[in-house]
Amino acid sequence: MDDLSTHEKHIRRTMELARQSVNRGNHPFGALLERNGYVVMEAENTVNDEGDCTGHAELNLVRKASRELSPQQVAQSTLYTSTEPCPMCAGAIFWAGISRIVYGVPAAALVELTGYGFDYHSSELYEWSSSPPQVIGPVLAEEGLEIHRKFWKV
Repeated sequence: MDDLSTHEKHIRRTMELARQSVNRGNHPFGALLERNGYVVMEAENTVNDEGDCTGHAELNLVRKASRELSPQQVAQSTLYTSTEPCPMCAGAIFWAGISRIVYGVPAAALVELTGYGFDYHSSELYEWSSSPPQVIGPVLAEEGLEIHRKFWKV
């Protein structure tokens, strides 16, 4: 399953996770891991809950996947995320061996909206790596930006 409707379905789920994250007092980011057509795990941003600036949805997901799945299972998975991964998360995704990333909101669009963050494309970081994951996006960026506009009140 590698068509646009599949990507949209999973990105919409990450957006729902982002909304849940906000409802729990955190920032609006969500991520999930898909393998062989099935969602195997999900994660939200936990920066405020845990008082940990590294509690990004993608990094939380990578940590969980590394503990609970084999390296082969991780490598066969796609990480879907509501917003393009920051450099910290992009590095963790690479080190975990995840083969593909699909994102909703581009990092540059979030920087344009908030004036904060990394104005880059994650594939630029992966150009420096020995085996870059496939990066697909943006997918449903405008829907995702609405979540950010409400949260950041801009």
